[in-house]
Parts: sequence; C-alpha cells; structure tokens
Amino acid sequence: MRRTEARDQLLRLIEERNPGEPLPSERMLSETLGVSRPTLRAALDDLARDGLVTREHGRGTFTNARRIQQELEPTPSGDFQAPLAEGSPWPSQLLSFEVGPAGARLGQRMEMSPGDELVTAVRLRLVDGAPMCIEKIRIPWAYVTGITGRDFEMGSLYGLLRTRYAVAPKDAVQTAEPTVTDAQEAEILGVPLHSPALLFERTTRNADHAVIEYTRSIYRGDRYRITTRLTFD
Repeated sequence: MRRTEARDQLLRLIEERNPGEPLPSERMLSETLGVSRPTLRAALDDLARDGLVTREHGRGTFTNARRIQQELEPTPSGDFQAPLAEGSPWPSQLLSFEVGPAGARLGQRMEMSPGDELVTAVRLRLVDGAPMCIEKIRIPWAYVTGITGRDFEMGSLYGLLRTRYAVAPKDAVQTAEPTVTDAQEAEILGVPLHSPALLFERTTRNADHAVIEYTRSIYRGDRYRITTRLTFD
C-alpha cells in the first residue's frame, strides 16, 4: 500500500474518533491497514505536520483537539461587523498593559504624533480552556482615557469603545499570512517552537477615517481555520 493510501485510511480513523482520543498502536495499525511500519510512520508524520494528530514518545498517537471555525462572509455596506468565531465569546487573560509614547514607527502606522500616548494591551484568548491566540492591541490614549488592563479581559472591546467612550468603529483592513511561533509565543500558546501559526494585522478606523485601533494577533495554526463565503453576480 502506498503512503497516500495509508494516509487516507488513517484520516477515516481520525474522523471516527473524538478530539484527544488515542489511535491504535503502530503494530495494530500496520496489521489492520496491511501496510509496512515505515510506510505507516511516514503517513503519521504527514498527519502530524498537518496538525491532525499529535505523536508523543512513549505514549502513542492522539487525534488533535477540534479546529475552531470562523466564517467570513459579505456584510451590509457601511455596517462594521467582525464575524464571531466558533465558541465566541472567547475568554481573555491579560498578559501586559501599558500606556506610553507611540514612538516613530507606531506613530506613523497609526497616523499620530510620536509623542502622543498609546495604550498597548497584550491578551491571551482562550477556547475550551486552551490558549488559542495572542492579541497585541494598540489604541490612542486620547480615545480611551482611563481605560484599565482589566477592561481588556471583560466582554467585547468594540462594545466597550462604543458604550463607554462613544468611539464607533466604522471599517477595518485586516491582513493574514502564515508564520511560525517564536520562543515566547510558543510558550504562551503551549505549542512547540516554530509551530505553524497565522498572523493577523488589523487597522480599524472610525467614521472620520481616523485610526482608532491597530491589532497584531498570532493564532495557532493547528486549531484555527477560516472559511470565506463568496457571492457571485
């Protein structure tokens, strides 16, 4: 049996199991699938690289936890909407909070003076109790005077901006690209160093086209999946 055929059969076995459930031993899988041990190991390695299984030395092979789905689809013109991901709202854990000068680089990105004060909050988003992403949020202090770190752990950030500060997000530009985790990100997310990840950068503006938020997020590549719905005329 070829490696691709072994992989397809393993995929069917994975689909029949719950997240975190162990697969049979390599010896049993080899006999059941009628495949050599080297071919089986190569197929399992492929699945591990794709984030579908986790191989633990001395323990065996386990199905990975479920992927979190987020669907992106057209929204009414002029209405700011950030589609909720599966399991929303996600609990947040504050990692750091500070207020200080924007500096030259961030000042240019956020179209503010380098000396103007900027709020920087880093928080960890959790799904099913497991770390899912690290968000570094920056907001001009002038828009959110008096905000505290605790505010970033409770409820919707955009809801807070609207209700407490009368700051209404109007539109945003968000980019996404593949990356890998560095040492600090891997430790926080509980994944191996250089694990696959998704990097999102979002710049949000109000009705006056002023930048009110810049967020950089690192999502676990093994747990997060985006589905885009397209409409054709």
